[in-house]
Amino acid sequence: MPSDELAPSSVARVKVQKTDSDVTSSDSVVVEEPLEIRIKRGASEDQLGITMRTPGADLELAAGFLWGEGFLKSPDELISVKVCADKSLSLRQRANVVIAEINENAEEAVRILERRFTITSACGVCGSTNISDLHKRGVKKVESTKHSIQELAQMVELLDGRQKIFEKTGGLHAAALVNPEGVAVWVREDVGRHNAVDKVIGAALMDKKLPLADWTLVVSGRVGYELVQKAVCAGISALVGVSAPTSLAVDLAAEFNLTLLAFARGGHAKQYLPS
Repeated sequence: MPSDELAPSSVARVKVQKTDSDVTSSDSVVVEEPLEIRIKRGASEDQLGITMRTPGADLELAAGFLWGEGFLKSPDELISVKVCADKSLSLRQRANVVIAEINENAEEAVRILERRFTITSACGVCGSTNISDLHKRGVKKVESTKHSIQELAQMVELLDGRQKIFEKTGGLHAAALVNPEGVAVWVREDVGRHNAVDKVIGAALMDKKLPLADWTLVVSGRVGYELVQKAVCAGISALVGVSAPTSLAVDLAAEFNLTLLAFARGGHAKQYLPS
């Protein structure tokens, strides 16, 4: 599948002035721009949604979102993901539109989404908070992780030195997919933690690696319901977060056998167990 090399830069330089100085200087900030995701099935092409994201790995983001929301049942149903080639649009506009082509015979998503909606960088799709929805989609319990909780707690260290945009801006989230051997195969960053997760899962999808049995998802921030949903849909066995989980995230992890750790720092973490 083609790359998204035309995506705008992930970092911008802006003018700043400190409160205790009259001197102005420049600083790096993370770029946030809209990405329109379109879905093509046969001759039909529709706008699926718009998300505010940090440019980069846009094709993976679109692929990961389609998988997490149930538009694909098998990796083979994804034919291609590419940047829009409409010459009537400017180069910048085309860079902010991604088209995912899926098999014409792919099943319609169980949960019918509106034709147009906004996927914010801060939260998942509204209405995604029903565990029964995942059962209706046929999502199965994930395989148990073979890692100890001590090993899992240390996996946040795999993000060290690999958050290049964060090091420049201090303003975005990171997600990593760690294989059964403990190697961080994919690490992605984004202004939205859900986008970062979609990017790494999309990378695995495009590489035909799903389902990710005995893989671990590591995230740099809070663990909400939608992140657990994306993990279980990808068949991931464990999720490790740097910050706190939500109650629904804990319930969903327990329902689908996902090992959930949070507050993972300095080699220590809390494991959240079924009630």
